[in-house]
Amino acid sequence: MELPGHSKIPSRNRRQTMDWGLVLMSQGIAATIDDGADGVGWCLWVATADYPAALRAIRLYQWENRRWHWRQPLPWRGFHFDWKIVLWALLLIVVHIVSVSSVRDVALAGRMDSAAVRAGEWWRLFTAMLLHADVAHLVSNVSLGLVLLGLAMGRYGSGLGLLAAYLAGAAGNLAGLVIYPLPHYGVGASGMVMGGLGLLAAQSVSLLRHGSIGRKYVVRGILAGVMLFVLFGLSPETDVVAHFGGFVAGLALGGLLVCLPPRWQNPWTDAAAATLFGGLLLATGWLAFR
Repeated sequence: MELPGHSKIPSRNRRQTMDWGLVLMSQGIAATIDDGADGVGWCLWVATADYPAALRAIRLYQWENRRWHWRQPLPWRGFHFDWKIVLWALLLIVVHIVSVSSVRDVALAGRMDSAAVRAGEWWRLFTAMLLHADVAHLVSNVSLGLVLLGLAMGRYGSGLGLLAAYLAGAAGNLAGLVIYPLPHYGVGASGMVMGGLGLLAAQSVSLLRHGSIGRKYVVRGILAGVMLFVLFGLSPETDVVAHFGGFVAGLALGGLLVCLPPRWQNPWTDAAAATLFGGLLLATGWLAFR
């Protein structure tokens, strides 16, 4: 069909047409869906005056949702989840079982101890993320971490996402070392989980290059992350400093990752990050529990 005063935006199929229609609707641009019954094919019709803005919105949507080699689609449109995060959850569970059943005090050897770290035991910044005070503490971090870290790994890659969140969690423990008075002790993966939230909040930073529309997406993404941090990270009985440090570090690392040159966004880089993550786990665990 032809609509006077309207311009045509052709699409490949019904799904793409519906997706683009929702994108335009979110930007306040009216669009009419043409099912291609006349043999022309699926397309959208928008007012000619809105045509340039509609094209910009669609191109921005395509850029934000470009296909990454390691992303795994979920039934919910627009989200990608990496189920390998279950291995991380199993690791935390196994470490907790060992820590409560072992004759040796595993928690004492690996917990965040500010005096010990200042004395040179830097590995505690990492090993503390594997330990938990009790089952409720473990369940809380595992349940929230499965969602946030799984989505972060689906966005950045299994290795890159997990390594970045792990480094962010260590940065959160480092913030506690700097801010809390001596002595300070702590365990738990919550700083790492908040690092995953920071990574998710930062994933739209690369859209800054697209002008005002891109800036709007970036501001919305970061504000959404901040609101979720307030909801999950500011409980009075938790280590708020480690949470905040992990979240801010996740934001910074996420901003760096999304701005990587295209040649670095490949499975080899992700595999190298996964290898480094595994190496850190083994090295810090050996230093703490040898």
